[in-house]
Amino acid sequence: MDQQKHNQPTVADDPNARELLRRAFDNTARWPKDFNGFTADLTVNVNGKETSGPVLVKGPREVSVQLSDADTQKWAQEQLGMIAVHRGPRSFEESDGKYSLTMEEDGHPLGTKLIIHGSNSFYRVKNDRITQINRTMAHPGMTPFAFTINVEDSAVTQDQKNLTTRYTVYYYSPTDGKLNNVESFTDTHTRLGSSDLPATRRIISFENGTVFVKHLIFKNHKLL
Repeated sequence: MDQQKHNQPTVADDPNARELLRRAFDNTARWPKDFNGFTADLTVNVNGKETSGPVLVKGPREVSVQLSDADTQKWAQEQLGMIAVHRGPRSFEESDGKYSLTMEEDGHPLGTKLIIHGSNSFYRVKNDRITQINRTMAHPGMTPFAFTINVEDSAVTQDQKNLTTRYTVYYYSPTDGKLNNVESFTDTHTRLGSSDLPATRRIISFENGTVFVKHLIFKNHKLL
């Protein structure tokens, strides 16, 4: 028992850090609790190559995309799944609130450093908004990688919640710090009922020595 405690030290939770992150969480736009999903027509353009088809989104694990190109279909499905994870209804206690939280004021331009203990993550929070996410992913049998997301711009929804519209992700090796890829996201949204749904997403990325521009356009949204 003592050995287990030694291997997994507990960190005292800072109530001020918890309140700071809870406010940022509560100010972030999400789909409503009674959200059942949506359908739309999707067009994907990758460096000039275009393909179109229907999409169905019910939740993070219930995403269907039908495109003629298998690789583009798999990628678009991953993008929609990621959107559904971030936008899906959930409570603070179900997400970062389940960890011990502490914070540091280090004068950083993106705000207060907030450490989420036990998740290999730390955020920065400014003006009740999460402005940066830092995370290291290390699982048995896979090469560890890390990423930093810098939130550059956001819109305010009809519900007075923050909805990110522009952010950049830096992927790098946590062992040697080598930068592996950069992705720059620009999103727009359309309001349907009480939900802000994806309208467009443009991603500019650098992969294996090539710059890719990928554009997703959603039309004819219908709520389920």
